[in-house]
Amino acid sequence: MGKRAWISLPIIIVLLAGIAATVILGNTKIDATNVKDAKRIAAYAEPAVVQVYNYAVINWDFSAVEAFQYYAATEQEYNYLGAINEYFVATEGRSYVGGRGSGAIISSNGYIVTNAHVVDATRKSDDELIAAGLESTAYEIADIYSLDPSLVYAYLIHTLGFTSIQRVQKVVLPSGEAYDSDTKAFGAPIGEGKDVAVIKIDANNLPTLQLGNSDAVELQDDIWVIGYPGAAELRELSEDSQIVSTIAAGQVSAKDKKSEQGSPLIQINAAALPGNSGGPVVDRNGKIIGLLTAGPTEQLNFAVPSSTVQEFVAQSGAKNAPGPVDTLYREGLEFFWAGYYEEALDRFQKVEQLYDKHPKIKQLISESREKMGQNKTYWPKYKTYFYIYDGVAAVIIIFLIIFAFVLKPKQRPQTPEVPESPPEKGTE
Repeated sequence: MGKRAWISLPIIIVLLAGIAATVILGNTKIDATNVKDAKRIAAYAEPAVVQVYNYAVINWDFSAVEAFQYYAATEQEYNYLGAINEYFVATEGRSYVGGRGSGAIISSNGYIVTNAHVVDATRKSDDELIAAGLESTAYEIADIYSLDPSLVYAYLIHTLGFTSIQRVQKVVLPSGEAYDSDTKAFGAPIGEGKDVAVIKIDANNLPTLQLGNSDAVELQDDIWVIGYPGAAELRELSEDSQIVSTIAAGQVSAKDKKSEQGSPLIQINAAALPGNSGGPVVDRNGKIIGLLTAGPTEQLNFAVPSSTVQEFVAQSGAKNAPGPVDTLYREGLEFFWAGYYEEALDRFQKVEQLYDKHPKIKQLISESREKMGQNKTYWPKYKTYFYIYDGVAAVIIIFLIIFAFVLKPKQRPQTPEVPESPPEKGTE
């Protein structure tokens, strides 16, 4: 091996090692496998799970109650009418029919899936609402004052006058923002058909969840139910707790169940409470495989499969696709969990620019800044510089190979031999 090769080979080896290093560093994978499934799913899903309020406010004229009490013929009449009057003074003559449930945002422009029974109250006629209002009010008064509900109902029928009804359908986001909503597709309440509805609010750049494939669900698959159980409104909890969702883990117990009307259902064993209805049941990938619906008993819980939900999403005209906020938010989470806090902060700040009401983003921005001293270098962001180095190194390597092994060194011209000088004359 010639002198040129001895000089060129070490340089070529160093340059090749540099190219190998840029390839390895430029293709660094984000490793966040240390994050548990429940934590990942909760972080992905909670920003897109909402509370759905659907109720009617019935305004009553209860002026006759006090008058009847004044002329009460018996002590019983006096006591019952007094309790009714006291109740309506405290409630300002209002009754509420309906309630609340949960739902999931499936498009960044405000489409939400929930149960049909969650948004059924405001679809009822005035007569149906008045009848329901009288019945529920009678039971409530009877419970508060320890009275016979049938007698309370009888007194209400004879003394109350109806004045007006106000229908309310609102969605409360995890940020606490409240929006009026419209129903875009409606199935049927429990016991009547497919318990699915699609509603819409006027908002943009919202976090979303994607619908998964419920047909691919297997027995004992892990699932998580996310929603807002009624326990969130207990007096023992703070007011802020009402906008904090709950996540419950479980498994698929049966996948081929059907309602009495023949609608498909998935049976699950995750805990569920009133207020959870309409909340998403998500799989290990964080995709919706069903919506929690009421079961026949408290011990059995069921979900309307996502294949059924898809029917109503199509009817509503909604497009179930991730929005820009979803992409940036999930990228940021993966960077954050893997220790790349600079890249995480960049994504989280972009999310904040698009949707500053995102419920998690301010906390994540703060935590990313706090951890910046522990930041790992994310080499793939230097790929452009790596490409430049690789190109220059390749040119140099090619030149050195040609220089060392292809080009022949020029032969120096040989100096002609000078003949020895002839002997001088006369020296012999």
